[in-house]
Amino acid sequence: MNRYFIVVIVFLLLSFQACRETVAPKEVRKEKPAIFPDYVDVTVPATIAPLNFKVQDEYSAIDAVIEGRNQEVIHIQDKKEICIPENKWAQLLANSKGDSLRITVSIKKQGNWIRFAPFAVHVSDVPIDYGLVYRLIAPGYEVYSKMGIYQRNLSSFDQSPIVENTLIPGSCVNCHSFRLSDPKNMNLHIRGKKGGTVLMTDGKINLLNTKTDETISNFIYPFWHPSGNYVAYSVNNIHQVFHAAKTKRVEVVDGASDIVVYDIKNNQPISCAELMNDSIFETFPSFSPDGRSLYFCSAAHREMPQEFNKVQYNLCRIAFNPENGTFGGQIDTLFNATAINKSVTFPRPSPDGRYLMFTLIDYGNFSIWHKEADLYLLDLQTGLCRSMDEANSRDTESYHSWSSNSRWFVFSSRRIDGLYTRPFIASIDEKGNIGKPFLLPQANTGFYTNLMESFNIPEFVTGKVEVDPNEIEKMIVGDKVSQVGKLKMQ
Repeated sequence: MNRYFIVVIVFLLLSFQACRETVAPKEVRKEKPAIFPDYVDVTVPATIAPLNFKVQDEYSAIDAVIEGRNQEVIHIQDKKEICIPENKWAQLLANSKGDSLRITVSIKKQGNWIRFAPFAVHVSDVPIDYGLVYRLIAPGYEVYSKMGIYQRNLSSFDQSPIVENTLIPGSCVNCHSFRLSDPKNMNLHIRGKKGGTVLMTDGKINLLNTKTDETISNFIYPFWHPSGNYVAYSVNNIHQVFHAAKTKRVEVVDGASDIVVYDIKNNQPISCAELMNDSIFETFPSFSPDGRSLYFCSAAHREMPQEFNKVQYNLCRIAFNPENGTFGGQIDTLFNATAINKSVTFPRPSPDGRYLMFTLIDYGNFSIWHKEADLYLLDLQTGLCRSMDEANSRDTESYHSWSSNSRWFVFSSRRIDGLYTRPFIASIDEKGNIGKPFLLPQANTGFYTNLMESFNIPEFVTGKVEVDPNEIEKMIVGDKVSQVGKLKMQ
C-alpha cells in the first residue's frame, strides 16, 4: 500500500473520530432503554446478524458502547439508529461465546445527553442453523397477490427468493417443508390453474399432481418422515368464514379433512381407516424423530360453516411402521384440549424427541387469526405440558419450527402491531428453559414498520436452498407433471 492511500485512510479515521461527540451525560437513568427491536437481555447464537436498534423516544443523536469479552469494544454514534458493522459484530460474538455483551446506550435530547443503565446480550455457545425459509404474503383474503418463498442467511441480512408467484401469474406458492431442515429435500405447493406439488429429493425436482379419485383434495399440509422415504399430508376441504365484528377478521375452517402418507419410492399415497374417518376432522400431521409415530390434530365433525366455533382439536398419535408403510390400529390422545375447552394446532416434535410444541387456541385449527393463540410445550418423557410463558405475548403466537439441534425455535407472532406476523427466535435448553425471544434482525430499524407483508411458516434450514426457479417454470408451462398413484388403504 503506498503512502498516499495510508494518508487517506488515516485522515478518514481521524475525521470519523472527530465527528463522534463526547458523551458527558447530564442525566443517568436507572432503567434500561426501551429499544426497538427489543434486544434487551436476549440470548442469541454467536452467528446471528447485527442487532441494529433505535431507542423508542425522541432524540437528536444516539450513542452505543458495545463491550465484549477481552475488553473488545464497538462504539457507534448516529442521529437515528445504531447500525453495527457486520465484520466487527461477527468477531465480537465469536470471541464472546458463552459470555455476555454489555451495551450502554445514551441519547441526546434537547441538547443534553441521557445515559441509560446498561443491558446484556447473552451469546450462546450452542450453534444455530444456517438460515430461515419463509413466505412473504400480504394479509389479504380474496385473491392471490404478489407472494414468494424466500430464504435468509441468519449470519447476515442476505435474503433471496426460492420461488415467487410471478413465475406463474395468478398462482399461490405455499406450504414449504424440509426433511430435518435439509435444503436438498423440500416440499412446496404451487396452486392455481397450472401448478402442482414441487417435491425435491436429494436435489432432484419433480412436479406432482396429487389429487386422486379417493381423496377429497390435493395434498396440503406436509411433514417429512426422517428417513426421507415418506411425506405425511393432510387433505382438506377448506373454507373461509368472515366475521362481522371488527375485532375479528376471518376464519379458515375444514369442511372435511383426512391424512395420507405419500410413499415417495412407490409414488403412492397410503392411509388407513383411522385417518380417513368421515366423522372426524384429521389434520396437521407430523412424524416423530424415530419415524415410528405420526402425530396429528383430531376433532369431532361439525357442520360447517354454522358450527365453526365449536370445532376443537385434540393432539393424537398413531403408530407407523416405515419398513412396510403400515399404521397401528389404535389412536392415542396425548393432549385432551377439549377437556379444557381449547383446541390444538401445529404439533411439532423436537428433533431430539424430547418435546413437542403446539399452538393452543379457543377453537378451530388456523391459529394465525386468533389473538388468544399461545405456544405450549409437551414433555414427551414425563407427559407434562405447560404454557411457554417466556415466549408468549398478549397477541397471536402461531406457527413454529425447531432448529436441527433442538436448542432454538422460531415462531410467528403479531405482538408488534396485532396485524402482521413477524419471526421471533428463542433459545431452549435440554431442561426446557426458554430464553427471551428476539425479532429476526434487519439492516435498518424501519424495516418492519415499512414492510406491508407477513412472514409466514418460518422454517430452519441447515444450508442454502439451491433451486432454479426457471426449472420449475419449465415443468409447469410444459405440463411435466407426474400423477401420483391410487390411494392404498390399509
